[in-house]
Parts: sequence; C-alpha cells; structure tokens
Amino acid sequence: MSDTVAALHGHTVPMTRVALLGATGSIGRQALEVIEANPELELVAATSGRTPIDGLAPLTQVGGDPAALLERAAPDIVLNATLGFAGLPATIWALEHGVTLALANKESLVAAGELALAARERGGGLLIPVDSEHSALFQCAQLGEPESLVLTASGGPFRGRTREELTDVTAEQALAHPTWSMGAKITIDSATLANKGLEVIEAHFLFTIPYERIEVVVHPTSIVHGVVRFRDGASIAHLGYPDMRVPISYALTYPERAETPIPALDLTAGPLEFFQPDVVTFRMLALAREAGERGGTYPCAYNAANEVAVAAFLEGRIGFLDIASLVESVLGEIDGAPARDLDELRDADRKARELVWVS
Repeated sequence: MSDTVAALHGHTVPMTRVALLGATGSIGRQALEVIEANPELELVAATSGRTPIDGLAPLTQVGGDPAALLERAAPDIVLNATLGFAGLPATIWALEHGVTLALANKESLVAAGELALAARERGGGLLIPVDSEHSALFQCAQLGEPESLVLTASGGPFRGRTREELTDVTAEQALAHPTWSMGAKITIDSATLANKGLEVIEAHFLFTIPYERIEVVVHPTSIVHGVVRFRDGASIAHLGYPDMRVPISYALTYPERAETPIPALDLTAGPLEFFQPDVVTFRMLALAREAGERGGTYPCAYNAANEVAVAAFLEGRIGFLDIASLVESVLGEIDGAPARDLDELRDADRKARELVWVS
C-alpha cells in the first residue's frame, strides 16, 4: 500500500493506488465514478485504446502495451477494462507481479486461461472478477466451495425469436439491449449469447470447476446475477438492480463494501422468471462450451473469430446469423494445440483471425 493516507469517517485509512486500463470505455467511465466517490481510492494511471485521455491521472497512455506504465505507477490494484484480446498483456503483468487484478476483460481468461492461472500461481496476487455474473458468483462462493454454478443471461433483444426471424436483423436492433447499457461489441455478444459463452469459459478458469457443472439460464430482468449451489443442497444467489457500479465498487474496495448510489432491491416489484436458453437459434453459446471442453487454443480461436465477425456485422458486411457460422468454421479449421507462452498464444489468435472470411 501507499504511505499516503486520507481522512475518512473520522479516522485515517491507507490509500489504494488504482491503475485503470480502458478508462474511456463503458466500464472505465463507471469506474471513474466509483473512484471519485471513494476518497480511499487514488487513480495513479489510466490507459485507453484510441480515445485521448485528458488529465485523468498522473500517468496516462493511449494504445500500446501498458507494462512500462504499470511499472512506473506501482499500483495496488489494476482494473483491466480493456476490450478484447488486447487486454491480455496487462492481465499477465498484474498476475505475475502479485498486484490485485480487478478483471473486467473476460477475454484474458477465455484466451489464456491456463497461462493466466500459472501467472497467478507464480505471482500470488488476488484476482477479483468485475463482470456482474462472475462478481456475483465470487461473492456467493465466499460462503464455501461451490458444487456447481449458474450464470444468468438476459437473453438480449432477440429472446424468443426463431432463426428465420433473425435473418435480416440490423446492428441497430441488436444494439438495443433490454436491461444493460454497454459498449457495442459486448452488446452484440449479448444478442448472440456469445457473451454468455465467454462467461462459461471464464467461470471454468476462475473457479476451476468442470464445464458440466456450469449452467446457463435465461433471466430477462437481470435481477439475479448468479447462483452458487453447494453440496448440501443449498443454493445462494446474488440479487440486485443491473448496474455495473456495484461489481466495480466491490472489486476496488474488497473485502469491504463501499456505499453506492444504487437503491436496495424491491422484492415485490415483480416475479423472477428463468428459462432454458435456445442454443439451436443462438449457437454461439453451444460453440463456446464446445471450444472450452476441447481446451488448448480453441477458446482463443473462438474469441478471436468472434471479435472479427462482430466487427464485420457492425460494419454491415455480414448478417447476424453469419457470426456463428464464421466462428464455427474457424473452430473446424484450426488444430487447437495448447500454447506454451504468450507468443504462441498471439500466433494462435492471429491465425484464427486470418481464417475469418468476410466479403
């Protein structure tokens, strides 16, 4: 911890030095709100992918590998909200250096699960998930060893539609998420259920639990964020209004719970309903589970192909259903051999991207 102290509620507490990666994205902007509201949090470094940063922190960087910036900043906690595979180097840096990692970049564990866990083993640092679902599972799992996990999915804007009804949907329609306000890429992933597929793989590595004990249910109101089942038959659920400031605040102030402006849940507001996901229409969920079970660099290829396909859909070059078709094609063409280091993983990522054919 830093030697800097601040007066808070009549006594002094050590300041927590925060490096925020992806400061200009959806998670980054909400993280800035959380940091500003908590005097014990000090923003010492910030990065963005392409958008300029104006005076957010003493140390800032746009693009590139943030390792040198993190070395200079010496943070207590790294909040990695970088989008996509590009967030991987920062994840490995934090885990290798034993720095607490608040992880909103799910692709880090999807693409590099084994390498990331090995880095955490060497560094000995704490990994706290920031995704609302994994944060919920992490919090519930504080009560004991999970027997199985339940991830909830809103179902996105196209819940209940058939494949035929999805043939001509537009990017604008796919971006109209019913419960969450997120960036474009993750919103499309929610519409295809790829986001939930990525979360299944992430949960496997976070909790070292077999895929057959990770369940996905559709929960349209996004009130229940996750359920942990225990061997005695008990199930513990995490509930709350859908607002990312809650898991962000939890990760940055762990093990304490800082106050947030989110109201307490009104349990009389309406029923809590759950449904089985339609994995025939929304094939990205089934493809993710298949990639995860095959192991090696198949999850990396799934993530890479999806990133390219989603970008093509947002640019109007392919249709909505083409996303899953392209990803399935790539998974059928690669050998999926395990990566021994980051260079081999980058090579697997590059090869998968090159195999995504779009006109």
